[in-house]
Amino acid sequence: MWSAAPWTRRAALCCVLLQTLVHSSGGLNMCMSGSTTSCEECLLIHPNCAWCSQQDFGRGWMSRCDFFTNLLKRGCENRFIEFPSSRTSILESRPLSSKGSGWTQYDVVQIMPQKISLSLRPGGQTWFGLQVRQVEDYPVDLYYLMDLSLSMKDDLDTIRNLGTKLALEMGKLTSNFRLGFGSFVDKNMSPFSYTADKYQENPCNGYKLFPNCVPTFGFRHILSLTDKVDRFNEEVQKQMVSRNRDAPEGGFDAILQAAVCKEEIGWRKEAYHLLVFATDDVPHLALDGRLGGLVQPHDGRCHLNDKNEYSASTQMDYPSLALLGEKLAENNIFLIFAVTKRLYVIYKDFTALIPGTTVEILDQDSKNVIQLIITAYNNIRSKVELSVWDHPEDLSLSFTATCQDGQPLPGLRKCADLKIGDTVSFNVSVEARSCPPRGTDQSFTIKPVGFKDRLEVSVDYQCDCGCSQTAKSNSSICSSMGTYTCGTCQCEPGYLGARCECQEGDSGSMYLSACREAEGKQICSGRGECSCNQCLCYESEFGKIYGSFCECDDFSCARHKGILCSGHGECHCGECKCHAGYVGDNCNCSTETSTCVSDDGRMCSGRGSCVCGRCQCSEPGAFGDTCEKCPTCPDACGTKRECIECRLFNSGRLADNQTCQRLCKDEIITVEMLKTEDPNAVLCLYKTDDDCVMKFMYSEHASGLSVLTALKEPECSRGPDALMVLLAVVGSILLVGVVLLAVWKLVITIHDHREFARFQSARSRARYEMASNPLYKQPVSTHFVETDFNMFGKSYNGGVH
Repeated sequence: MWSAAPWTRRAALCCVLLQTLVHSSGGLNMCMSGSTTSCEECLLIHPNCAWCSQQDFGRGWMSRCDFFTNLLKRGCENRFIEFPSSRTSILESRPLSSKGSGWTQYDVVQIMPQKISLSLRPGGQTWFGLQVRQVEDYPVDLYYLMDLSLSMKDDLDTIRNLGTKLALEMGKLTSNFRLGFGSFVDKNMSPFSYTADKYQENPCNGYKLFPNCVPTFGFRHILSLTDKVDRFNEEVQKQMVSRNRDAPEGGFDAILQAAVCKEEIGWRKEAYHLLVFATDDVPHLALDGRLGGLVQPHDGRCHLNDKNEYSASTQMDYPSLALLGEKLAENNIFLIFAVTKRLYVIYKDFTALIPGTTVEILDQDSKNVIQLIITAYNNIRSKVELSVWDHPEDLSLSFTATCQDGQPLPGLRKCADLKIGDTVSFNVSVEARSCPPRGTDQSFTIKPVGFKDRLEVSVDYQCDCGCSQTAKSNSSICSSMGTYTCGTCQCEPGYLGARCECQEGDSGSMYLSACREAEGKQICSGRGECSCNQCLCYESEFGKIYGSFCECDDFSCARHKGILCSGHGECHCGECKCHAGYVGDNCNCSTETSTCVSDDGRMCSGRGSCVCGRCQCSEPGAFGDTCEKCPTCPDACGTKRECIECRLFNSGRLADNQTCQRLCKDEIITVEMLKTEDPNAVLCLYKTDDDCVMKFMYSEHASGLSVLTALKEPECSRGPDALMVLLAVVGSILLVGVVLLAVWKLVITIHDHREFARFQSARSRARYEMASNPLYKQPVSTHFVETDFNMFGKSYNGGVH
């Protein structure tokens, strides 16, 4: 067994030295500012205050209560200084397991250490570390709780062979899987169900669309958890739907019974407990039962009769969300809401109020239920979140998480994006604000949500001084009129003074000067009487007046909304001393930053700063609890692009690390064509790997829900086809040739027509016949007679021509 006490004490002394220097340099010595008359009162002022019980100490000094180093400097021996410090001791620390199956499955360890002890001084801090591991191949118990109202008939038909398929898929994740089944409708009483006699055996009597169904029931446990999945199929085959009267169902009654009836359901201690709640409508909540006259609140107990039906359905009201959350956490059950799309927002709000709960969208006929369960299971196994049980009111806890990236995250008690087998660490700082009554044993438990493993912490308070054990009554040091304890005298009634040497009522001018803080000041600040060289402060209905000169009180500090120091600090001499986790003049500013961390792990989504536990958005256009909404931010399209890629096409950076479902919760609507008329929507587009262009619209509804409207498929431009280009060129050439021929033919035809028309016109203008033409002469024929003569020695023959 290892103890951290020596190391813790050395660290505490170092812190004391540092803080002493700080307080001394600032001129404020809180240890000496109060009218402490005992060692116990001194220890309560501040964790850096110490008390000197040395008898001859303090002559000429105001107080035995001072910083540790100051007491040493003033001559107090170390052995007489009362200065307890907070420390941690580890009582049990078994190593973490690596697998959840095999012969070691009943002794699997997922948290280390298992038991520690804290010794706390009020106002002082100590810390301890713990590790958590999601071991591989851990057993899983899954109870399928189904709404069997009439609207779920098609869903019942879909899951008739669910057992075999689900076991096959879960077998890839764990070798030890068990499955159970239960159903619910609503309370069989008015106004929730039909109560007339004709509806008792058949609530669907007279309903034409579905005339036969079974009587209405609240919750019915049908099949205990078993590894024989065929039994699941057989039991589902036997089921029939029923009918209730109003829209909401009695599902929360069923959830509570499935959680608390551990023996009947068959929950194993050494297994993950998954409760799948499938419905298509809203649930009834606490106080709804008063509509039917049910005024008794739910007692949170199991009420299954010998028929495995909920017997108190018509006797008690519906359970509250707080009761559901308490019982689910108490029995280490992860609740999975499997609901239709229109109910997603409603059940998502429930998850914020019920720890360890997730919500998934169920198809109208439950055809995606297996993938839904696998996704939810992977989501559950990918994160670790710590919860605190039986937290004492006077203890302040502060968490720092160190996840897979190795970076400490102050204010966080959860890690996400984990793989099965990963180990994460948490540092827990503990501070006691006050001392409980003597003899009170305090303890609390830290456990990861949904785990059976836990860390048990016992707390011991250091509120007493060791020197008080040697107190002497009627001591001569106290003039035999008081008890000598821790170096001071506690006088009997009627006696005053450091050694009980004065009686009440003694006064004189020599005493009065010692009761003034400074020359010219009022005696005892006007809030007390001077008696025997010391101030006796008046009592006040507003609080305590104290101090050597009655200069201090515990009610004159700053207030917030009428509450002194906002209720998160103590008023000390006009100044608020804030509890751990709060700062400010009136302690109204929380240092908790977990509420400012967005789903992607960044502080205020990187668009603002965390001030007093709330995000103050600095990026123009950013809003939301963690500044996560910002349609006009430069990176808005880039952020939403990753969600489009992983949700629609299972690609991109988020597709492989199981963060898509956690980070991308926006509603995505796919359309054939985008409409860009909405002035509040931002058009985003990006180029895909195959050179296509994806377009989507990003908008924020008044309800706060982000909506992405995307094209079903990216727009792609195809490259030119060579054959088509060749044919187009040849066709173009032929077309141009034909057109030119046609034009040439047209021109020739027009020209011929014009010439022919001109010819016809000339012909029609002729006014006489050729025979009457005065210029015409009849041809004359000339006849020659052949004659022989010689002329110039040549002979010619004449003839007729």
